[in-house]
Amino acid sequence: MERILMQIYVKGSAEAVELYQKAFNAVLGYNVKNENGTFYHSELDVYGQILSVAERSDDDNIVTGNIMQFCLQFSKEEEDLLKKAYDTLSDNAKILFPLGPCDYSAAAADLIDKFGVRWCFFLG
Repeated sequence: MERILMQIYVKGSAEAVELYQKAFNAVLGYNVKNENGTFYHSELDVYGQILSVAERSDDDNIVTGNIMQFCLQFSKEEEDLLKKAYDTLSDNAKILFPLGPCDYSAAAADLIDKFGVRWCFFLG
């Protein structure tokens, strides 16, 4: 196996790619754009992992709904990266668990961003 990547289908993929680049200091790698400037496929390097973002069309019968959550565990020394990701993605998001301590971490959060993608962040 060469790799595993996380794939997200959203409406507004160009804006989503910009937001995730900002949230995770991500670098845009291989990508293919649609004629309208949205992404047919994009690969963002998020801390050494690949987050792929593509445009979801209105007639897309393949993507049936979001039943996944992407969890990123940060080391205690990376609390600033966790806070940056949370602060960036929490704009216009549904906050399920605001950033704060919980039973298993000194800092954790759970949210659904404005593109409908669910994220959890926590310190290990």
